Amino acid sequence: MKKVILASVALLAAMSVQAQSKVYMTREISPEALVRIYKALDRPADGHRVAVKISTGEAGNPNYLKPTLIRNLVDTVHGTIVECNTAYAGKRNSFEAHWQTIHEHGFDSIAPVDLMDEEGQMKIPVRDRRHIKYDIVGSHLPRYTYMINLAHFKGHAMGGYGGVLKNASIGVASADGKSYIHTAGKINTVEGMWDNIAPQDDFLESMAASAQAVDDYFGDNIVYINVMNNMSVDCDCAAHPSDVLLSDYGILASTDPVALDKACVDIIFNMQPSEGNDNAPLIERINSRHGTHTIDHAAAIGLGSLDYVIVDLDEK
Repeated sequence: MKKVILASVALLAAMSVQAQSKVYMTREISPEALVRIYKALDRPADGHRVAVKISTGEAGNPNYLKPTLIRNLVDTVHGTIVECNTAYAGKRNSFEAHWQTIHEHGFDSIAPVDLMDEEGQMKIPVRDRRHIKYDIVGSHLPRYTYMINLAHFKGHAMGGYGGVLKNASIGVASADGKSYIHTAGKINTVEGMWDNIAPQDDFLESMAASAQAVDDYFGDNIVYINVMNNMSVDCDCAAHPSDVLLSDYGILASTDPVALDKACVDIIFNMQPSEGNDNAPLIERINSRHGTHTIDHAAAIGLGSLDYVIVDLDEK
């Protein structure tokens, strides 16, 4: 009997280890490192029409992922850079202004660019319907059969932090879809959004639900990458972000967006501050917005795992 119990414990332990999601990491931030970490995920985009979802960055913000950094990866997968309009006043809330920003930031010089909601929008199903009943995305989404969710990890004024979960939810949503998420299903047009902002946890849970919708849409044809550089407490959507107080850390990637964002948040929370590397403001930003709730809810609805193991590519 004792042997049976021990065997059962051993089996459960083995299953627990197998259930861990792999999060790949390199401390090198370079075009070559981006390609290397994408290939390490072993989910090739060969034969697919590839969308590379980035933030094109608000005009005046210097922290967005630069074309020089991402070009090799986009070339490797023969990808199209994709975005949607914003739901706030700025230089990306109209197609004319957004194209100007894209050009000024140099993205159209390295690859085709597609504003996915330029010709309309469409609904895709969500599994977690407690707040939103669908996800509203750009009508061009069906052009693509594979997505690289390439996010700049940093703080965010409303979500606490921005990583791949936000990039899949708010990022892939059309302007009206962004309003639908921010209001947790109250309204689905930009007009009136700021008068109907949802309670914070409802908003965060709506982000998790819409991120899951995008993940479901692509199935096994999506990968997630967070670049931990230029980490202000403010998002790339801020025209005048707060100063960057953190040292660049590296690039992390996974096929599991929950594990990936959790790993990045854990890195911020667990690092030892030093001269020129102050993690306190970003921790305060995340905590003050209950930002980790997005990760916890995404795990609760089955989008991914909170249990992960880091695979250090620099040690190979």
